[in-house]
This record gives sequence, C-alpha cells and structure tokens, in this order.
Amino acid sequence: MAKYWNEEIETMDRESMKKLQSERLVNQVKHVYDNVPYYKKLMDEKGVTPDDIKGIDDLYKLPFLSKADLRDNYPDGLVAVPKSECVRIHATSGTTGKRAIAFYTQNDVDIWENCVARAITAAGGTKEDVVHVAYGYGLFTGGLGLHGGSHKVGCLTLPVSSGNTERQIQFMQDLGSTILCCTPSYAAYIGETLAEMGLTPDDIKLKAGIFGAEPWTEEMRQSIEKSLGIKAYDIYGLTETSGPGVAFECECQTGMHINEDHFIAEIIDPDTGEVLPEGAKGELVFTSITKEAFPLLRYRTRDICVLTREKCSCGRTLVKMCKPMGRSDDMLIIKGVNVFPSQIETVLLKDFGATPNYQIVVDRVGTTDTFEIKVELSDGMFDDTIRSIEQLERKLSADIVQILGIKAKISLVEPKSIPRSEGKAVRVIDKRKLV
Repeated sequence: MAKYWNEEIETMDRESMKKLQSERLVNQVKHVYDNVPYYKKLMDEKGVTPDDIKGIDDLYKLPFLSKADLRDNYPDGLVAVPKSECVRIHATSGTTGKRAIAFYTQNDVDIWENCVARAITAAGGTKEDVVHVAYGYGLFTGGLGLHGGSHKVGCLTLPVSSGNTERQIQFMQDLGSTILCCTPSYAAYIGETLAEMGLTPDDIKLKAGIFGAEPWTEEMRQSIEKSLGIKAYDIYGLTETSGPGVAFECECQTGMHINEDHFIAEIIDPDTGEVLPEGAKGELVFTSITKEAFPLLRYRTRDICVLTREKCSCGRTLVKMCKPMGRSDDMLIIKGVNVFPSQIETVLLKDFGATPNYQIVVDRVGTTDTFEIKVELSDGMFDDTIRSIEQLERKLSADIVQILGIKAKISLVEPKSIPRSEGKAVRVIDKRKLV
C-alpha cells in the first residue's frame, strides 16, 4: 500500500520547499498585480510592487486580505483570468453575510483533487477502497472536493451526499463502504443511528473516516471512532483557498500537514497583524501560490491554531497545523470572558461521557448576559433519579466555572431533543445578535 500520494513533495527537505515556495510566490504576486485591479490598489496603497517580493521572506510586506474584501468584490472582482478559462464555481454558505464566490480553472481543479488524493492516501486509501462521500454536493466544496480526490486515487466513489441516514447505513452494508467522508457531527449521528438500528461496527466495513468543515475536539474523535469502529482523520480547507485538502492528517494524528507547495501558512496576532513565530498560538493566514483563477494573498482565515515543524514519524516534512481551537470571529464574549465552544465540548465529552449533542444559548437580560448549556442525557450519565440529575448538573456547572471562569446554567434535556445536523452542527444560538 502506497504511503504517500506524492512522496517527492510530501517528504521534501525544508530548503528545497522554501525555494519552490519562493519561485511560486514571486510569480503569483506578479499574476495578481497585473490581472486584479483590487490587488494592485491594495499593494500600491502599501507601497509594495512585485519587484519588492523576491521570496517568502518578503511575504510580510504584502497586505492582508479578509472576508470583507471578498464581499466587497462580490461576485467576481478578484478573478485573475478571463472567465472563459474558468470551469467551475463554488461558494461559501453565506451564514455570516454575503457569500464568497470562488472560481476555478481546470488546472485549479486538478491541483485541488491532487491535494485531496494526498489526504485519502494518508488515511490508508487505495484504489481497492470504496469511498462513501456524505458531504453535501453543490456549491459547498465538501462533496465534489472529496469526490474528485477519490477519483484521483482510483477508489470506487459513492456520491451519496447527506441525508436519509438509515439509507446511508444500508448502502454501507450493501456496497461495502470502507472510507466515510462527511462533517464530524454527521459522522456522530451516523454512529448513533447505527446503534438505534440494532447494528454494530462489525456489521459494516468502514475502516476510516475523513472529517472536516467544522471544529471538533479529540474527545469527539474518540466518540466517533468508538461508535463506527474506525480511525478518524481530520481534513482542513476553506472555499476561499480551494476547499478540503489544504491540510490533512496522517496516521500519527498529531496535527494536519499543510500542502506547502500550494499554500504558504503564517500565524499572526489577530489584533495587531504581527507575524508570530512558529509554535505560537494565533490566527492562521494562507497565501495560495498556484491558484490561477482565484488566488488569495495573505488571506486571514480567522481560525485560531498553532503551526509546528516537529519531526513527524510518518516521514512527511510538511508543516503541521493543530486542530483549529476556535475562530477569532466565532469567539463568544460572555460577561466579558472569551469563550470558545470547543472548551465546553471538551468538558462534556471527556469528563462526563455525554453525547456529542449539545447547544450553547446566549442572551441578554437588561445589561447582563445569560449563558445556558443544553446537554442531552445519555444512558451512562445518570441512574434516572432526580437527585442524580441535580448532582450531575452541579458537577458540570462547577467544571465549566473552573475552565471558563464564569457560571453557566446547565440544562440536561431529553435524548433526541436537540436537532441533528446532516452538515455543520448549530452549536451556538446567540440571541444577542438579534437585538
């Protein structure tokens, strides 16, 4: 079984990779300066020209790009090639505002699919596998992204999309799915449904899952691996940079390798924009150095994470990013305290064996924030007496105070009372935004 999809790149020494990145960055900067008036305007305002960029050590000289810039240029103000050279469009969900539209040339699609093929290979995928793609298809990049990567590897590909979970499990049994691709919350729901159907992981042939498109914790990983009997791999990407496959996890499960031959990663202070050293926690920034149609320079992802170049026992030398710890724009400020949903998920799944079904509800009464965490009861959480439930609520409340420094109202609710998701789970309801 092949260990790498592209061994030369995935194990390239650091100096060779820097040389490759520098050559591609220089070309990319000239490409956007010459073909995208908005980039030329931003660079002129900063006093930077393509001649100032000799390599990746000059990257800091370039201006940042944000989602606001993409919205200001909706739908095609950042496209760098004639539309006649584009073959596909994808778009973000637009849940936080106007959609961002990404254009692709055929070369862009080929590069994207090869990046995903690296992820599938790292998860143990070969042409002997049956890849069950339960991401949504359409403008969302998840479905077609994993679909294209699966084809590259030569896997038998099931484009089942999301929904009708019992049918998904039936297909897994009938068609012998071996690798599941979807959001982690939907994987958890599939595991839950499998048990409700009276089946066990031994009744299906899944061996691995490739999950992304939303934050998930190590505790969530362990819950999915147990319920489906698989090894769960993380994958990272965003529509703005191409889609899933910007970074992927290997068998070591100690972070996601970034495809550095196509994307340069930086970590910055989200408040000042200062570039932070590797190993520091901050906001992840990507520069795409091979995209033709929709290239992004220094795009601020808003994801908070850490980069590391510690040697990986898989043999890959590509820099690794940790799981995103939250988003600088998703961070909740409750009673003046910074709160990330992932902190709460860790407490619920690690310390209490709760199901991955929970919801955070924030509101404001007068000038005071209210903070409630609804958690579904599971069979292993209590012995069905009121006293035991009250004890559990008090213990959860105390642990949340210890982790966050503020008190939350804990509401243990009946099983199945929190809506399930076939895509990205809705973890936070912030009613304060409606005022």
